[in-house]
Amino acid sequence: TSQANIKQAREVIEALQLAELDNFFRDACLDTQPVVLDEIDTQAAVIYPIILHDSFRGNSASRLEVVISLPNQPLRHYATQLPEEEIENILQQFYSSLYPGYSRDQRLRLAEEVYDWLLQPAEADLANSGIETLVFVPDGFLRNLPIAALYDGEQYIVEKYSVALSPGLQLFPQGLKREELQALTAGLTEARQGFAELPAVEDEVKEIASEVDAQVLLNQEFTRTAFQKEINGKPFPVVHLATHGQFSSNPQETFLLTWDERISIKDFDLLFEKRRLGILKPIDLLVLSACQTAAGDKRATLGLAGFALRSGARSTMASLWSVHDESTAALMSEFYRQLTQTNLPITKAEALRQAQLTLLSDPQYNHPYFWASFVLVGNWL
Repeated sequence: TSQANIKQAREVIEALQLAELDNFFRDACLDTQPVVLDEIDTQAAVIYPIILHDSFRGNSASRLEVVISLPNQPLRHYATQLPEEEIENILQQFYSSLYPGYSRDQRLRLAEEVYDWLLQPAEADLANSGIETLVFVPDGFLRNLPIAALYDGEQYIVEKYSVALSPGLQLFPQGLKREELQALTAGLTEARQGFAELPAVEDEVKEIASEVDAQVLLNQEFTRTAFQKEINGKPFPVVHLATHGQFSSNPQETFLLTWDERISIKDFDLLFEKRRLGILKPIDLLVLSACQTAAGDKRATLGLAGFALRSGARSTMASLWSVHDESTAALMSEFYRQLTQTNLPITKAEALRQAQLTLLSDPQYNHPYFWASFVLVGNWL
C-alpha cells in the first residue's frame, strides 16, 4: 500500500540521519530507541522534507518530497517537481535574503515560495488537528534553513507555530522537569584567540542569573578545567555557553572557545562523561548562544547535533548564524523568563517562540536576521 511505502520512506530518512551522525563521529555511538509520536506530544506534527532524484529513460529529474506525520492519523505526503539546482538556488537566495540590506519584498517572496513547498499543502490538516509545534527532520541543505522565518503570505511561521529540529524521533529523550531551574552559565566578553569581543555577553549572563539560579564562569574563570569541575560536580539541568564557536560537518572544525583553549567535539565526551555514564543526570538544555554554523557548509548543523549528542543533552538551542550580541542577550533573557515565569507549563519550543515574538514586536529587532537564526534541536518539550 502507499501508506506502507510512505512509512518506509520515513524510516529511511531517519536511518539516513542516524547514519550521518554515526559517520560524523566515526563510530556507531548512538543508542537509539524508536518512539511513537502520539505518545510524546499530541499537538506536534513531524515533517520530513527530502530531495529525491528520479532517473527515467536517461532523463534525470528531482523533486522535493515532504512526508508529514500527524498524531493518530495516517502519514501524508506531497511533492514539488523542481530541478535540484533550482531548489538549492532558491534556498540559498532565501538564506541570503535574511541579512539586512535585502529588499523586504524579495525576502518575503522567497520565504513564501519555500513555505509553499514545505507547509502550504498541509496547512488545512495542521489547523484541523490543532497542531501547535512543527518538528522538522530535515535533509541535506534544508538543515540550515531558518523555518521560523518562512512566510504564508500574511505572517511568519513563528507567529503560528513553535518550531523544533530533530535528527529523527529515534533519538527522542524524555521531557524537561520543571523543578527549580539551575544553570551553569559560562561566557567570554573579551577578544580571545583571534575572535572578536562579545561585550553584551556580560549583560546576557547577568540577565539569565536574574531569571534562574545560575553559577557563572566569565572570562578568566571560564577555563576548560573550571568548566569541567563545575559540569561534573553538580547536576545542572541547564548549561548556557555564551562564547564563540563553530559547527561544521567536519569534526575537526567543530569547536567551542574557552578562555585558554578550544574544546573540540571529541573533548565534549570527556567534559560530560559523568552525565553520559549516568552518574549525574543528563542536561535538559544546552544553549550555545554565540556560535555559528560554518559558512557555505550545507551539512553544518551535523556539528550542532553532534555537540548535543556528545554532551548527552536532551535538547540544544543554538544559532544558525552569528547574530548581533545585544539582540541575542534580549532574546535569551526572554527565553528564560518564559521558561520560569509562566504559570502554565510551557514547552522549550514555545518559550523560544515567545522570545522570538518579543524581538519581532520590537522595531529595533523585528527583522528576521535578529530572531530567526535560533533553533531548538532535539527534545522540544
